[in-house]
Amino acid sequence: MPPKQSSDALCKRLGYVFKQPQLLQRALTHRSYAPEHNERLEFLGDSVLGCVIASYLYGSYPQLSEGELSRLRSNLIREDTLAILAQQLELGSHLRLGEGELKSGGFRRPSILADAMEALFGAVLLDAGFAAAEKVVLGLFVPYLAKVDVQTLGKDAKTLLQEHLQGKRIPLPSYSVIATQGQAHEQSFEVECAIPSLKISTRGTGSSRRNAEQQAAQEACQQLSIHHD
Repeated sequence: MPPKQSSDALCKRLGYVFKQPQLLQRALTHRSYAPEHNERLEFLGDSVLGCVIASYLYGSYPQLSEGELSRLRSNLIREDTLAILAQQLELGSHLRLGEGELKSGGFRRPSILADAMEALFGAVLLDAGFAAAEKVVLGLFVPYLAKVDVQTLGKDAKTLLQEHLQGKRIPLPSYSVIATQGQAHEQSFEVECAIPSLKISTRGTGSSRRNAEQQAAQEACQQLSIHHD
């Protein structure tokens, strides 16, 4: 269990000081700790986050299509990304969790961290309005966006591989199932991804043909040094 830190340290990292500290406490309170928890704030923050990110992406990336903007937004507001930002804020050491969640390491659980991040955004909205919430959200996400490749963020390995080959006018890979194992309800597939013109042949395994194809494509991407964020 991490040592508890003062809320002043969190506010400093967040770049925002609450006029109503009780809103911050509510945002940091998990349902396992008290009846007055952060789930309603999380609902509010989720909407704020989606709106702020959509507006920012629309204005910052005029070259991206609607589909590309949607993919990028979905990747930015997903649990994994929120949990990464929560770790940067050392949010886990500020959460108020019930004894069971503390013992099971809830302060490290991505879902709990992500929910608390959204609750924080909702709390800022109630404390000072939309502009303040927007500033807090962008203060966290703009530096994160600067470190990733927006062209590949959120794309699966098969898509990245296909786009790379198309860009170089190389024939697209072929995928073929070379083995299956197990009973019908729990089969395992082995798939080959072949790019004959580059003399590349990779294999992947998975619980479905689609998963196995993605694994094989990921191996091919690694051989071709195609980065997959």
